[in-house]
Amino acid sequence: MEVSSRRRALLKVIVLGDSGVGKTSLMNRYVYKKFNQQYKATIGADFVTKELQVDDKDVTLQIWDTAGQERFQSLGSAFYRGSDCCVLVYDVNVLKSFETLTNWHDEFLKQVDPVHPDVFPFVLLGNKIDIDELQVSEKKAREWCSSKGDIPYFETSAKEDYYVDDAFQSVAKVALQTDNQHDM
Repeated sequence: MEVSSRRRALLKVIVLGDSGVGKTSLMNRYVYKKFNQQYKATIGADFVTKELQVDDKDVTLQIWDTAGQERFQSLGSAFYRGSDCCVLVYDVNVLKSFETLTNWHDEFLKQVDPVHPDVFPFVLLGNKIDIDELQVSEKKAREWCSSKGDIPYFETSAKEDYYVDDAFQSVAKVALQTDNQHDM
């Protein structure tokens, strides 16, 4: 039996957004291929792991799910420390969840205090595209991403499994780029 001598990259990814936008559902869909119709608010934080390959490199994503409620935002700095990427999630059918993205983005950068905040990797997910009550257009979301340094953007549905794997593959790629820069 041949043992691979390749080093596996461990990448820490934080998922942020308002309560109820589908952060936990996205993670469960991606890691366990499951969707639970019952909504249960996350208390504090939790994480799941997923092993995958990105450009021939073995990667373990450690995906941290955080509570969307304001009262848990003070937990931030401890959970955010050592992050390689931040995934921001909003509900395409709830304008307020989109309007708070800048706050989540800026608060994350303030807590993490990266050496180069202007190039720290983020990915934006507009979730719940299976519900036909669109409040935030793709154009508006892409403009926001552009204003934040061309953040990759995906419209997803955890319930119907639309583009969830594609989104997290992109997350792994941008996180890996950060990890590689740390190594240099």
